[in-house]
Amino acid sequence: MSLSSSLAAAAPDVATLAVFVPAAALVASTPGANNLLALSYGMQAGFVSTVVSLAGRMAAFSILIALVALGFGALIATSHTAFVALKWAGVAYLVWIGLTMWRAPVEEATPEEARAAAMVPPWQLARSAFWVAMMNPKSILIFTAFVPQFVSPGAGNATLSFAVLSAFYLVFEFSFAALYAAAGTLLRRFAMTAARRRIANRITGGMMLSAAGLLAATQR
Repeated sequence: MSLSSSLAAAAPDVATLAVFVPAAALVASTPGANNLLALSYGMQAGFVSTVVSLAGRMAAFSILIALVALGFGALIATSHTAFVALKWAGVAYLVWIGLTMWRAPVEEATPEEARAAAMVPPWQLARSAFWVAMMNPKSILIFTAFVPQFVSPGAGNATLSFAVLSAFYLVFEFSFAALYAAAGTLLRRFAMTAARRRIANRITGGMMLSAAGLLAATQR
């Protein structure tokens, strides 16, 4: 069977898409750690740099899709040790990100200093986006528990069907992340005094710390 024939056979049918599309949109739009990071980066570096940084998140998700297809999802589902190790690594990283945002300096800056602060290399933003996605068990649950629900039990190639649905999901993930980046950029255009920036930093940092707390309380 040719590749095109295999992809056609693995493509979801209309009935599956009718359920999957709104569910995927709801999951992708949730203000979790990944999307809060995009909002924060939009406020810090602007829309274009933040959208470029999403390459880090998409790379992490692509790796997760490949690992799940190779059986990593089954390991997390059956190994208590693997689950606990992943969970606490994710908690530690979210706490670090949250504290960094909470304590970010907010002194009044000259226009030149503000422009310099905004010129963070996109690759640095992409690196953080990559690790937030990789270390967040919610990302793994998307591909181990959410997407597989929509793979037809009778699919001729379940792995390929999973990959196709996951690719569909990545479109929603990127689109909503771009919306969060746009929202952050709009907030950035308002007259952000030091006090307002401090409030914005502490809101996003506090939400990251809350996400870490919820993750710490998560059971298998």
